[in-house]
Amino acid sequence: MTHADVLKAAGLSADELSGGTLAVHSPIDGAEVARLTETSAADMDAIVARSRTAFQSWRDLPAPRRGELVRLLGEELRAAKDELGAVVTLEAGKITSEGLGEVQEMIDICDFAVGLSRQLYGLTIASERPGHRMMETWHPMGPCGVITAFNFPVAVWSWNTAIALVCGNPVIWKPSEKSPLTAMTCMKILDRALERFGDDAPDGLVQLVIGGADVGAAMVGHKDVAIVSATGSTAMGRKVGPKVAERFGRCILELGGNNAMIVAPSADLDMAVRAIVFSAVGTCGQRCTSLRRVIAHDSIRAELVERLAKAYATLPIGDPRAPGTLVGPIIDSAARDRMLAALQIARGEGGTVHGGEAVEAVTGGAYVSPAIVEMPAQTDIVRTETFAPILYVMGYTELSDAIAMQNDVPQGLSSCIFTTDLREAETFLSDAGSDCGIANVNIGPSGAEIGGAFGGEKETGGGRESGSDAWKGYMRRATNTINYSRELPLAQGVKFDL
Repeated sequence: MTHADVLKAAGLSADELSGGTLAVHSPIDGAEVARLTETSAADMDAIVARSRTAFQSWRDLPAPRRGELVRLLGEELRAAKDELGAVVTLEAGKITSEGLGEVQEMIDICDFAVGLSRQLYGLTIASERPGHRMMETWHPMGPCGVITAFNFPVAVWSWNTAIALVCGNPVIWKPSEKSPLTAMTCMKILDRALERFGDDAPDGLVQLVIGGADVGAAMVGHKDVAIVSATGSTAMGRKVGPKVAERFGRCILELGGNNAMIVAPSADLDMAVRAIVFSAVGTCGQRCTSLRRVIAHDSIRAELVERLAKAYATLPIGDPRAPGTLVGPIIDSAARDRMLAALQIARGEGGTVHGGEAVEAVTGGAYVSPAIVEMPAQTDIVRTETFAPILYVMGYTELSDAIAMQNDVPQGLSSCIFTTDLREAETFLSDAGSDCGIANVNIGPSGAEIGGAFGGEKETGGGRESGSDAWKGYMRRATNTINYSRELPLAQGVKFDL
C-alpha cells in the first residue's frame, strides 16, 4: 500500500491532510504525507473551558458506566488494529509487528481499565476514638493533559486516556509534531466508540490539539488543567515539571532512559544474546526502555561481544513494511546525525565501534546499522542517553561494582540482570540493587506489560502510568472520619470542655 492508501484506509480524508502549516513526513522514505492545520495556543482557554464543562457531568457518571466507554474503545481498536498499526509504521517507522503490537497494548490497557472501573478502592482505617470510623475516598481531579512522544505515538495516549476516563477525568491530547496522524486516527476510532456509548458522554470529553511547543506550553501552564502527563526527553521534563509545580498542578513525567543489563558469569548466554538484540535494536533503539548499556563479567565479556557482533551482522535493515525486516529507519536525519556524532565521541573516549554506519536502504529515509561499542569504562558519552541503536559494552569483576556502574547514570527507568545465581538475582532486586523503576531478571529491559506500573526514578521523572495502582495519579484522595456516637471525643486525648 502507498502512504496515501494507508491514510485513506485509516479514515483520514484529503481535506484533513492538506491546507495547513505542519508538514508531516514518513521516516520510511522522508516523503511529506500531510500538511496539517495547527491548533492556536490562543485557543487553549476555550479548549480547557470545554474540558471543564465535560468534567462536571462525566465525574457524576458511575465509574462502571465510564468503564463501558473504554470497553467500547477496546472493541473499536480490535476492529481497526491493522489500519492503525499501519499508520504507526508509516509515521514512526516501526516494523509491522511492532506497529501492531503497539495497538495490542492499547487493547490490553482498555481491558485493564474496564476492570479497574469497579475497583477504585479506598481503605477503611481504625479510629482511636470510640464510635468513629475512618476511610479514604477517591475523586476525579479534572482535565488531564497528555503529551506523547513519536516513538510510542498511540500506546502511551491509551495508558493515560483509558485510566483517566474511568477515574472521571476528561482528556486533552497533544501528540508529538512528528506523529499527529496516528493521533487523528485514534480520535476517529474513539468517535465510533462514543457514538455507540450514547448521550452519557459529554461534548469535549477527549480533545486533540495539534502543534508545536507553544501549544504544549499553553496547556502545561493552564491553571485548570489538573493533571499533566508528559512523555519525552529529560530536557522537556525540566520545562514541564516546574511549570506545573508553579501552579500546584499534578505532573506525571516519563522521561529519559539509559537502561543497562548486567550479564553474570552464570548467565544463559543464548537467552542473553536474544534479549540484548531485541532490547537494543527494536524500534531502531528509539524506545525509552531500549537497552543502551551491557555490563558483562570479564570472564564472558569477549564471548558475548563476539556473539553479538555475529547477530548484528545478520540483522535485516530496510523498509519496515517489508516481510523479514527487523530494523527500520531512525526517525529523521537529525537523529541519525546525533547517533553518528555520539559514536565519534565514543571513539575519542577509547571506544571500539562495530557497525554504526549510515545505510542506503530506502531512498529518502534515515537508516543506520545498529552499533556495538566496546568501552574501557563508563565515560560521559555512555552516561548520556542517545536515542538511537547504540549499545555500549563494559566489563566488571564484582557484582557490587556492576550494580554501582548501572546506577551511576542520571536516568533510572529500566534495568535487568541475566544470572542463574539466586543470590545475585535477589541482590539485584534488593534495596542494595538496581535504583530503577523497573528491575528484571533474565528478561530484557524493553517490552513492559500493562499490568505493572510503568515509570522510573531520577531524571526519568518519577511518574507512573498504566497498571498496578498508577490510577491513583489521576485522582485525589480524601480522608473521611464519621462519628456515629453521641459523644464528641477529640483525638490524641485532647480536652476542650465548654
